[in-house]
Amino acid sequence: MDFIKIGAEDFEGLMVLQTAYKAEIGEAAPTSAEFESLKEAIEKGQIHFYGCRCDNALVACCSICYTYSTFHYGKAGVFEDFYIQPKYRHQGIARKLVSFAYEQSGVGSLTVGCADCDLPMYQSLGFRIPLGNMLAFGE
Repeated sequence: MDFIKIGAEDFEGLMVLQTAYKAEIGEAAPTSAEFESLKEAIEKGQIHFYGCRCDNALVACCSICYTYSTFHYGKAGVFEDFYIQPKYRHQGIARKLVSFAYEQSGVGSLTVGCADCDLPMYQSLGFRIPLGNMLAFGE
C-alpha cells in the first residue's frame, strides 16, 4: 500500500478510476474532452488528486480543490472524487487515503458534499462537523 499525490505519470490510472467512479454513481463516463480538461486542471494546480497504489496499480483516488474558508479563516479544501476499486475496499485504504490527502494538501479543513446514504461512511472517516446543506448551482 503506497499513498501518493497523483501526477502526470499516473493519469491513465486515474482515468480508469474516474470512469469506474462515474459508472458506480450512475453518471456517464468522462469524454475525451473532459479528460483533457481534467489533465489541464491538474497541470495548472486547479485540482489535486491523491491515491493509493497496490499491486503496482492505482486502486483508489480522491481530489481536493483549494479555497479559503471563514470556518477557520484559512486555506480549506473541497473533497471529491473519492473512489476505491471494490476489490480493495475494507482494507483500511479509505481512512489512510483521507488522512494522507488532508496532511499533504496543507489545508486547515476539508468539506465534502455527499448523498444521504454516504453520510455514515464520511462521518466514520472523520467528516463530523455539520455545515448545513451543500447545493450546486450550474449545469
